Amino acid sequence: MEKQYKSWLYSSDEVIKSINNLIQLLMKEEGNTPNPNLGRELIGTIILEMRKDLLGKTNLTYMDFRYIDVVNRNKK
Repeated sequence: MEKQYKSWLYSSDEVIKSINNLIQLLMKEEGNTPNPNLGRELIGTIILEMRKDLLGKTNLTYMDFRYIDVVNRNKK
């Protein structure tokens, strides 16, 4: 939460709105795993908005970002 609160001070409106969209999805799912495609889109959008802040523009889309969820993949 602390990082989110700091983002309110230092991030653009678009980054804050993108973060809020992800938080809204997580709250809606109440601890369940959200739709992975929607999650990927929301996280990718946050990254894109941050890149726009830093670089002014980008030609990438949310589909250009690959990430791995941090989950226990050794469950038996």
